[in-house]
Amino acid sequence: MGYVPFTSTSIYWALIFSIILFLTSSVLAQEVTIRGKILDEEGAALESATIHLETVKDSSMISYTISKENGEFQLKGRTTENQGNLFISFAGFSPYQSTLELKENVEIGTITLKIQENTLDEVMITAASPPIRIKKDTTEFNASSFQTRPDANLEELMEKLPGVEIDREGNITINGTPISNIIVNGEEFFGDDPQIALKNLPKEIINKIQITDTKTESQEFTGESGDSNNKTVNITIKEDKNKGYFARATAGIGTDERYEASGIFNYFKDELRTSVLASSNNINSSGFSYDETFGMMGRSAVRNDGGNGITKSESAGVNAANEWKEKWGFEEVEASGDYFFGRNDTDQRSSTQTEYLLPDSRYFQNTERSSNNINDSHRGNIEFEIESDTMTRFSIEPRINANFRESNSQSFSESLDEDRNLVNNTETNQNGTSKNLDFENEIDFTKRFGSRGAFLSLEFSNSHENQTSENFYYSESTFFEENNERIQIQDQFIDEEDKQDSYSFEARHRLPFSEYLSLDSSYDFDYDYSTNKRYVYDSENNDGNYNIINDTLSNDFKVINRRHAPRVGLDYEKDAWELEADLGLLHTQLENDNLFQETSFENDYTNLNLNLEVEYEREGKSSYSIDYRTDTDIPSIRELQPVVDRTDPLNIIIGNPELRPTYRHDINLRYRNFNYDTRSGVSSWVNFNFIENHVVSVTTIDDDLVRETRFTNIDGSMDANAGVSYSKRFKKENEELRFRVRLSGSYDKNLGFTNATRFQSEQYSFNPNVRFTYLIEDILEINPVYELSYRSSVYDINANRNQNFTNHQAGLDFTTYWPENLIFANDISYRYLENVAPGLQNSTILWNLSLGYQFFKDDASIKIKVYDLLDQNIETRRTINDDYIRDSNNLILTRYAMFSLSYKLSNFGGRS
Repeated sequence: MGYVPFTSTSIYWALIFSIILFLTSSVLAQEVTIRGKILDEEGAALESATIHLETVKDSSMISYTISKENGEFQLKGRTTENQGNLFISFAGFSPYQSTLELKENVEIGTITLKIQENTLDEVMITAASPPIRIKKDTTEFNASSFQTRPDANLEELMEKLPGVEIDREGNITINGTPISNIIVNGEEFFGDDPQIALKNLPKEIINKIQITDTKTESQEFTGESGDSNNKTVNITIKEDKNKGYFARATAGIGTDERYEASGIFNYFKDELRTSVLASSNNINSSGFSYDETFGMMGRSAVRNDGGNGITKSESAGVNAANEWKEKWGFEEVEASGDYFFGRNDTDQRSSTQTEYLLPDSRYFQNTERSSNNINDSHRGNIEFEIESDTMTRFSIEPRINANFRESNSQSFSESLDEDRNLVNNTETNQNGTSKNLDFENEIDFTKRFGSRGAFLSLEFSNSHENQTSENFYYSESTFFEENNERIQIQDQFIDEEDKQDSYSFEARHRLPFSEYLSLDSSYDFDYDYSTNKRYVYDSENNDGNYNIINDTLSNDFKVINRRHAPRVGLDYEKDAWELEADLGLLHTQLENDNLFQETSFENDYTNLNLNLEVEYEREGKSSYSIDYRTDTDIPSIRELQPVVDRTDPLNIIIGNPELRPTYRHDINLRYRNFNYDTRSGVSSWVNFNFIENHVVSVTTIDDDLVRETRFTNIDGSMDANAGVSYSKRFKKENEELRFRVRLSGSYDKNLGFTNATRFQSEQYSFNPNVRFTYLIEDILEINPVYELSYRSSVYDINANRNQNFTNHQAGLDFTTYWPENLIFANDISYRYLENVAPGLQNSTILWNLSLGYQFFKDDASIKIKVYDLLDQNIETRRTINDDYIRDSNNLILTRYAMFSLSYKLSNFGGRS
């Protein structure tokens, strides 16, 4: 392992500084512990009742917890107050309130809650809204119970919620479970991108945050269980804020001709919601993921730029949704729609050096590439949903997508033998245009029967895609032989058209045997008809006239794919237990005709798929689950077609129509637990994946270093991964310390072929990381993070290839909000890579800085931002695969400064 520079030491001292600040300030407050037990009128314990403590003077929340399975609770908190109001609430029961003298230990004994008989209005007057409610698969947080800065957005609010974590890329988890969707008042907010809501919804309009298992709209209507391994967040808007608007606009100009501009406008009126977005920039930002401190620049701590070049993007969108109850003779009618336009103009440049490893030799390839791609995209979506009565639901959702692309690229590559002698080189130029039009539609009908969960669901969907392209392709390859040079030229015009028509029908039925046990059955039929016409014309004299059809590279394919999938299973749900077992048959018929070369093949595949899942989940606290499932992957047309593809003269591809489907066995074990008494959470997982009939490539290399690739099936591949994560929070009035420790590891066993010789490789990885957050409300926030990545690779055919390396990543995000209205932020990421080629820079510091000032009652702000302050950002990486080692360097953004102005505007209920 190499030497790690001083930056890691700096982050270490930042951690120590954070902890010392928290510990010394906590001395001034007293520790309060309140114990008791909650029962109903019949003496039964009430689990997951909410207990919270507020100050008497201003109703600020001191602490909260929920009751255990036996009804007992222990509420801990630190405060300088001598008195507090204690509230206890449980769904369906009248709330309990008492004023307590606060001291180190407070015993309140047994509290009996009575069945609620008050009207809703009376309850609202006398009961304080609890910070958290837990009911089955839904956890609900009261937004006003969690203190944030006055101008906070949804992201800052969610970071305050127990068990919720948001990483630097904006990925959200709760108790280790990913959150992939955010909706507002039960409806999508600009499609399925959670970042738009996360970055743009202001906290001041939010009433509740409801986190539940992800469900389709049909599952929501039928009452079926959702996906417990994926969560959805529903944001409810305050009633007095549900009439009004909020908006934000930002504009900035910087050095090196960098700029940014974005705006968002949202209008609410009861059930009507309308949003408009627009943005333009050339700093690799989508424009909608706006950071309150760094604007469109975003944050960089422990970030990987990925070598995606430099993109100038322009985008705009509009979204609207409305709901009508008891209208036009229907129980409920919902309508929503959105439209997006986006243009990306991307420049990319890369340089790669690759060492290809053969069983008894090796060779090298050096490549320089550059490209420019301009892509215009249009996306529209409309959804109508009708509930004619409480038992019947009908929906229709048409979607349209259109993409128009212009591209040009240049590359030069050279291949050298083991002694670094030049064997061949190729210079390539391509430019062309493409158009892709796609229409999809989905119609869903669901009918419920009785009160025990019986239903029938029918779904029909269809899609029609038409893609056309015209490309000019020129390559000149030189092969160096003894005292001789052989030149091969491809000067071609390629006219291609792809069409695909798809139809799908699915029927699902549930028949309850009892309150807890049901029989589920389904049948799914899919039909795909696709054609691919690819005509390649050669230029006879390289004069720009393309009039000679190339029979070898041209094709005219017709593919028909029929898929039948009946399935039957049992579903059992009682108390905290859920068991699901089903067996399915997958029968696939594949017909392929090459009308140009007069070849065809037909394949029939039949596989059994099994799914077994057992889960035990106590409301909002702990869950255990194990599931086993099998899945089938049908080989792609490219892998199946027995046609020689010489598009790349140095890489020839030939399909194999005898391939069998890949069959996978997945075993997953998960455990999650969150303790509201200690504000600590644990999540752990173990996953295994065993693969039969894995489709792998078989490559052979000739004397000119031309690669020919065919495909075959192989058994024995597998992978496994496991991990554990622990998080904890310490809270004292306006101070908070959070930390998370995560350990994960993986094992991969790969089987394949290199130069027609079978090999086996094994990769091991170990990834510990730790993250801290220390904050003083309205003063400062410190976020240090560190991650280590260890990799080990073992190969059976060439022990000299075995490798071990350790990479380090660290970050420090330091933001101060003092003096008032002044925000100073530093976002520093450090990366040390051990797996780079000798002589290349293996460490880098990316330091982003922002200094902002708020005025006009915090509605306006000016910022001076600097990206890559030290001008050290690089994109050098090494990729190790089964038969090659590749070092690459890519074009990325480098240092620039930006001056920006932002303004926010809002009006709710007639108040600005």
